[in-house]
Amino acid sequence: MPLIDLRSDTVTKPTDEMRRAMAAAEVGDDVFGDDPTVNALEARAAELLGKEAGLFVASGTMGNLVAQLAHLGRGQESIASAQSHMVIDEAAGHAVIVGTSVRALRERPDGTIDPAEVAASFRDPNDPHEPITGLVVLENTHAHSMGQPLGLEYLGTIAAIAHERGVPLHVDGARFFDAAVALGIRPADLAAPADTVTFCLSKGLACPVGSVVVGPRDVIWRARRGRKLVGGGMRQAGILAAAGLVALRDGPTGMIERLAEDHANARRLAAGLSVLEGIVSAGDVAQPEPGRLDPGRVRTSFVIFRVQRDRSAFLEALRARGVLMVEYPHGQVRAVTHHGVTAEDVDTTIAATAAALGETSFRDPKGLAAAQGPAR
Repeated sequence: MPLIDLRSDTVTKPTDEMRRAMAAAEVGDDVFGDDPTVNALEARAAELLGKEAGLFVASGTMGNLVAQLAHLGRGQESIASAQSHMVIDEAAGHAVIVGTSVRALRERPDGTIDPAEVAASFRDPNDPHEPITGLVVLENTHAHSMGQPLGLEYLGTIAAIAHERGVPLHVDGARFFDAAVALGIRPADLAAPADTVTFCLSKGLACPVGSVVVGPRDVIWRARRGRKLVGGGMRQAGILAAAGLVALRDGPTGMIERLAEDHANARRLAAGLSVLEGIVSAGDVAQPEPGRLDPGRVRTSFVIFRVQRDRSAFLEALRARGVLMVEYPHGQVRAVTHHGVTAEDVDTTIAATAAALGETSFRDPKGLAAAQGPAR
């Protein structure tokens, strides 16, 4: 039985065209700047997001890390949302490698943090007791709020707060193109308020490896030095970058426009799950209101919910029927639609979920200890 794997959009396989492009890629030593395919990918990413330069890195975590190395000095502090990937899912790299702290602010159900709280969280640079605020970080889409996209007006508001205080804005855009497609905004326009943006090629864009950081030329040069520091200097990396060039094409031959299909499938899945007895609100910022799962919360490719069952037993019963989902924080379950998941797969998943609920015993998810889910 072929598996329907909804654990993450990282489980995608490269398309046949990506494989051909990888096999035929012209390569060189990227550390010397000699890999033409990497250079082309970095230039394409920068152009697409309206920035001066780009840097190909191994992962989104590395992208966020080298952006922090480019922006921050040791002992400085970033302002970020409490459940952002940088805060809870990057092995404290900000502290261990960058040597900085984070002032973590509680996010709201729409994935945003209150601009007034952001403004009030800047440290007093004249007080020797306090760290110096050096960066504001937003996550777009915001994973733990069920993949909510952050809009252009909001990004502009936060950028203005940061820039008035001489501090840059970095966007962890692991699923940045999901946000742009969901909002119907050109990627360059959505990226405009940010000084730097990291986006992942290896998530909804279906590439096997890699992320890109874009921003001003001088900042990206510092990020390149940071990439070397953390061991991210890849050599004939054009073999990997070639898939990214396919993904970032305009129109139906690329992988950006088709993200709308993933969003439609996620809404279809949420609608089907919401009528099943035993599927309830995810709680926390994913869906603060109790009751049934609300399909209206689904804006991109994430469906997050809780089950009135033993969660592990439910997931195992689902696996036995050829469907994979994953544990998520706050006792939740997460399903992510992606390239290779069809509307028919969604219907099969709904039927398998109903069967798995039917064979597992009732258990109230309230009061269960929050369980930390996977990084992405």
